[in-house]
Formats: sequence, C-alpha cells, structure tokens
Amino acid sequence: MIVDLRSDTVTRPSPAMLQAMIEAPLGDDVLGDDPTVHRLEALAASLAGKQAALFTPSGTMANLLAIFGWTRPGDEVLMEAGAHPYNYEAAGSAVVAGVQVHPIHGARGQLDPDAVWSHVRPANDHFAPATLLCVEDTANRGGGSVYPLEVLDALSTGARARGLRTHLDGARAFNAVVHSGVALARRAADFDSVSFCFSKGLGAPVGSVVCGPADWIARARRHRKLLGGGMRQAGLLAAGALYALEHNIARLAEDHRRASDLSAGLAALGLETEAPQTNMVYVTVADAPATVAALDARGVRTLAVSPTSIRLVTHLDVDDAGVQRALAGFAEASA
Repeated sequence: MIVDLRSDTVTRPSPAMLQAMIEAPLGDDVLGDDPTVHRLEALAASLAGKQAALFTPSGTMANLLAIFGWTRPGDEVLMEAGAHPYNYEAAGSAVVAGVQVHPIHGARGQLDPDAVWSHVRPANDHFAPATLLCVEDTANRGGGSVYPLEVLDALSTGARARGLRTHLDGARAFNAVVHSGVALARRAADFDSVSFCFSKGLGAPVGSVVCGPADWIARARRHRKLLGGGMRQAGLLAAGALYALEHNIARLAEDHRRASDLSAGLAALGLETEAPQTNMVYVTVADAPATVAALDARGVRTLAVSPTSIRLVTHLDVDDAGVQRALAGFAEASA
C-alpha cells in the first residue's frame, strides 16, 4: 500500500465531502448567483475577520490577486526569500502585476521585523518603491513553522507605520491556528488581506480564498475574471471547501502529532530532522533524489527539495500505520 507524503495537496475527498458536493445548490458564480459560493465566502470572511472574501481556483491566484490589488507596476514587494510567491508561482507577480520581489532571508522561513525595516529603502528615483509586505504563515520552506503572534503584530503594524500594505499568505493558516490556539481573525487582524487554501490540510479537492475589505474584494473579483479565474457552477467546488471548514480544522492536530512521530522515528534511525511544529518534516540525507527513488520503490512517496533534503507532509490520508510504513521504508532505504 502506497503512503504518499509528497504534500497535503494529494488528499482525496471523503465520501461525506463528495455527498455534500453532489447535493450543493448551484448557480452561476460569474453572474453572482451561486448560493453555495456565497455561503463559503461569507464563512471565510467571518473566520478571517475581514469584510468580504473571494473564492479562487488556487492559492497561487489568491496571492496574485492580493499582490495585483495592493500594488502598481514598478512597485516592490517584500517577502521572505523562501516565500511561495517568490519560489513557486511562475513569476506571476512580475508578469501580471509588474512588480519586483525583494527577498529577505529569515530563520525557518520567518521574517525578523528589524531586518525587514532595514530593507525598506528611502524614496529615490533609482529605487522601486516598497508598497507591500507579504508574510507566509505557516512557512513552507521553513518546515511548516508558525509565526509567534507578537511577530505577526510587529510586522503588520510596522509595515503600516512605513506606508506599506500587508498580505498574509495563509495557505496553511489553520495549521498555524491549531498549533498556536489563536483564531485566524486574531492572527490576521492587522493585515490588509489574508488568503488560505482548502486543498491542502483541510482536504478539499480544489480551491482557495482571499479575504479583505469589501471594496477591494470587488476589484479583486474583476481581476479574477481578467486572469481566467471566473467559474460557473463553482458551488460544486465550494461545497467541498465548506465541508472542509466545518469538519476538518480541529483534526489538523492529528497531522501535527503524526509529523512529530515521523520526525522522532527518523531521528531514531540516525537521520537528521528538525522537530516539526505542524505537518511538515524535513529530513537530511546524503543523496535526496536517490533516496526518494529508493523510497518510491518501497511504496513511500516523498519529495526532494534540495540535493540533500527531503520533505514529508502528513495529512488526513496518512494514518498511524502509514507513518510506520514510511519509517520502515526509510530503514530499508538506509540499510
């Protein structure tokens, strides 16, 4: 039996989620009359503590809408060097929004406020003006690390004091919520916008959302159409996302525990890992591509993220037995 630890995006909808999708009342969301999408957007906005929300096909589009919506061509966007928009979103910020990204190196994928402010350059015709700060929580390339609340507050309030807008890329925001015990509305309170995904740890097949002020979301809706993200009977997908929000948040604690079990088991095998905060384990090996191939031959799917590092992600389709099978695969591949 295969254990797929490549990402929490590989989950399959449960029978109950599929049933909810089948039974969802539908309309035409481009025409603005899909009732299930309306329900999802209202719930997402409430959870995020924002006025309004917009359902999008992907987290990449949600982030792009935020960057597009808060900047003008020629602006500069500050973010951590490992952040998703800088590394994994096909340069959409440059191609579509016409901005340049200013990457800042942090510890475990997290920005240090004092370091950020040192990168905000004075007004000068030679410099692209910094107008937006993007913060990723949890930090994917930081091993799924969770920002302390006081650091989120320092980043958002400090940015505002310097005239910058702020966007919280919360693709896995509810992993941060479950780890910290602090509601998303509080974690995102001082950010101008926040996005989060339904298709990762929450287990829906498709979709993300971006939340913010009502007038700004209205403009983002037009930008979504421009990007080809307007969907018709989108309630089919929104119903899966609704089910995820209503049933799959608290259970993220199980993924976190299993990631900790996996990390401890790998350490017992003599492999180097860093204790995870959420659902990601990064393990150091001599040859990551060769180890990934050896694991795959043993029914354990993983992802090499560097020549010597492998990422393992727990999710609702990985149970305790799956963790043990993964550990057995590592033991055999390392023998």
